[in-house]
Amino acid sequence: MAREGAGLFAAFRVLGRFSGHVPHVLRYHGRHREFYVATAVGRSVHTYNVKKLGIVAVSNVLPQDITCLAADRMLIFASYDNILHAFARNKEVVHTYEGHKAKIHLLQPFGDHVISVDVDNILIVWNIQSEEEYLQVDFDKATFAVSALLHPSTYLNKILLGSEQGSLQLWNIRSNKLLYSFPGWGFAVTTLAQAPAVDVVAVGLVSGHIIVHNIKFDETLMKFQQDWGPITAISFRTDGHPVMAAGSPVGHIALWDLEEKKLMCQMQDAHSTAIAGMSFVPGEPLLITNAADNALKVWIFDGPGGTGRVLRSRMGHSAPPTRIRYHGQNGEQILSAGQDGTLQSFSTVHEKFNKSLGRGSINKKKSKKKGLKLDTMALPPITAFASEVAHQSDWDGIIACHQGYITCTTWNYQKTSMGAHKLRPEEFSKHKPIDIYATAVDITSCGNFAVIGMSTGQVDVYNMQSGIHRGRYGKGKAHEGAIRGVAVDGLNQLVITAGSEGLIKFWKFKTKDLVYSTELSSSPSVILLHRDSGILGIAFDDFSISILDVETRKIVRTFSGHHGRINDMTFSPDGRWLITSSMDCTIKTWDLPSGCLIDCFLVDAAAVSLTMSPTGDFLASTHVDDLGIYLWSNRSLYSLVSLRPLPADYEPSLVTLPSTCPVQDEDVSGDEEPCDEMMDYESPEQLGEQLVTLSSLPESRWKNLLSLDVIKKKNKPREPPKVPKSAPFFIPTVPGLIPRYVAPQEENDTQSKVVNLGVLAQKSDFYIHLEEALSTNEYKAPLDLLKSLGPSNIELELRGLAPEGGGSMEVMLSFLRMIGMMLNKKYNFELAQAYLALFLKLHLKILSSEPKLLEELSKLSVQLEETWVHLQTLFNQSLCVLTYMKSALL
Repeated sequence: MAREGAGLFAAFRVLGRFSGHVPHVLRYHGRHREFYVATAVGRSVHTYNVKKLGIVAVSNVLPQDITCLAADRMLIFASYDNILHAFARNKEVVHTYEGHKAKIHLLQPFGDHVISVDVDNILIVWNIQSEEEYLQVDFDKATFAVSALLHPSTYLNKILLGSEQGSLQLWNIRSNKLLYSFPGWGFAVTTLAQAPAVDVVAVGLVSGHIIVHNIKFDETLMKFQQDWGPITAISFRTDGHPVMAAGSPVGHIALWDLEEKKLMCQMQDAHSTAIAGMSFVPGEPLLITNAADNALKVWIFDGPGGTGRVLRSRMGHSAPPTRIRYHGQNGEQILSAGQDGTLQSFSTVHEKFNKSLGRGSINKKKSKKKGLKLDTMALPPITAFASEVAHQSDWDGIIACHQGYITCTTWNYQKTSMGAHKLRPEEFSKHKPIDIYATAVDITSCGNFAVIGMSTGQVDVYNMQSGIHRGRYGKGKAHEGAIRGVAVDGLNQLVITAGSEGLIKFWKFKTKDLVYSTELSSSPSVILLHRDSGILGIAFDDFSISILDVETRKIVRTFSGHHGRINDMTFSPDGRWLITSSMDCTIKTWDLPSGCLIDCFLVDAAAVSLTMSPTGDFLASTHVDDLGIYLWSNRSLYSLVSLRPLPADYEPSLVTLPSTCPVQDEDVSGDEEPCDEMMDYESPEQLGEQLVTLSSLPESRWKNLLSLDVIKKKNKPREPPKVPKSAPFFIPTVPGLIPRYVAPQEENDTQSKVVNLGVLAQKSDFYIHLEEALSTNEYKAPLDLLKSLGPSNIELELRGLAPEGGGSMEVMLSFLRMIGMMLNKKYNFELAQAYLALFLKLHLKILSSEPKLLEELSKLSVQLEETWVHLQTLFNQSLCVLTYMKSALL
């Protein structure tokens, strides 16, 4: 049974993948006036700007891994198997070319056409826009197996082909004619490169020879040889220096001086694998290289001797990472240890913040002298590590143990290098045993101490600042079997150790005394402590998981459901979820409070390691035979996700791993109907009849009801505005001999200005509802109406209930019964208090003279007293517990 809707985690993006075995492509953007480099990474194409080596675009994902790459001014061509695609704007596929029967291994853009060659020796010329075949040429594999392809500069409609037999052929594509055959030099051609001079081509051979040949006169100009094997790539410098660079399968680069015809310098260990692609930036002293070691580098030639230094680089692990952990509390850095022996830091914000802490080495000085290939001092890959940011600027903050190696190493994150100390037991300081090695490490939250567990069962403590041994747990050994995990609590009070014999032991951190020991149902394989909540996750060899409460030292939860070895576990920051990965290719999320499985999904390759961001926004995973670190976003932070337990017959769905850039959120609201469990939850007005419930109205609607007269008095203007008397246009005069003006007549205010409200008052809606409630005993309608009014209108309505305001005693009685109903049902509790207080303030004289109203008020008084005594008891209990917690010593 599959669950409807999306799961808890959504694919976000991948970190640490920059290059593959496919040669890169250098392009120039005329409008931007900038160079861009495109690399094939898995099933997509990454485009970087050369200026900052920042990623500017990631193409859509193809069905399979890209095996061949080429580009012209407008399009990028990428092929997998026997299908060729063209990308526009570095993003979407605009053309697809199908016609090859075998895998394509060579590509060459050619004006309005593109040329592709497959392993069956069939060359096809495609029309780029119409996607039709323009020409197809078949070569005999026995006599001319095409191994290299080049369009010589200024040679119109012509291509030069190199073969595994060593010969070269110049073809006219337009007329489909073989113009000339070069006999070759007896060795297979591996690469062809155009020299800055017209008619001159560099030919790289499988024997390590480089032939600079003039194809117009079929004349060899110069010949070089490298001792590192076949030539993998060739490029010419075009900024005024006659230099040619040649790559090798061992990762070295040779720079040849074309004027003096000799080797100028060597760049050894430029990459740890074969140089896949190499190209000088036109007109600049910059060389771009990429290789299968997952590195893309830009070299600058500005120093003496002509050698280059790394100007910018993007590097990941050259072998799959085995262990990842978030570093720090901001959730922006992930520490990763790989099978290549390196420890690296990847930023979730931007690639420019990535760091490489280097390879582990017994003696760094000797390793540097010997070089990467001959280094016998290199340490094995890291199997487990722990880090802490406290005091990381003062001394080393990372402790790591290595595969099958007894010595644990410290690392410094600030200096991005291996640390000053190598920690091993004193009895093995002079000799290194073969069958004893470190298996588990942990570092205290203060960053002062490291706890190391050994395969012999002993557990040691070391000082991180000085590297001095500070003690050992137990009498010689902490466990009879190998240590499977160690953990230190957040206050340096307890050390928890797990042994392969099936025991979990609790030790006093300072005194090294055994506090408690408990036997487990099976042998533990991994333990993980959530320091903030004091819960310990234990994974067993029988694929089950248990949760142990450190405070009570009891198993509080047990989970089962994995069908393979559990590789890693991680807690959510709040300690509610435990996320586990297994060799059965599932990633499961367990809810600890309910003890249920709430999320599960399948991936193509089993997750080797997991870590959850301290901020809770991302889950990071690494997978079998994969170089990337994959980020999954926590959907519960930004959308509605069901956290109901999954059914017993739940079938997890296969989820594809994230690509480099975050995918756009698709609007699936029209495609999926919301299931019942995903419907919006609406909270009822009252959760329980016995619970005192407040209204959700803002305080301004009820808090100032008793102070309205004060507020009105403050807001009242000091004097009313005076209207000027209007003078008549013609001033009237008294008839007579002597002209006199008519004296103004004073207004006769005989009519009283006091209006009898009882005569003019009309019944309001609230008044009518109260009258109806006398017979029906339903007070919901008048209460809802009163809740919708503002403070001034509420006062006006309550004034109108008195007889002098147009009301009646019956309506006042109805209002008091409405308050009694609110107190009985215990909802809108603060509104009942505010309305009743205002009512008593307005009508106290009338209430004291009416027996019926006094009787109703006495009932309300009893109800108020009972409710308040109950609330006061609860408040006092809470305050007592809070005061104790604040004053108690932990």
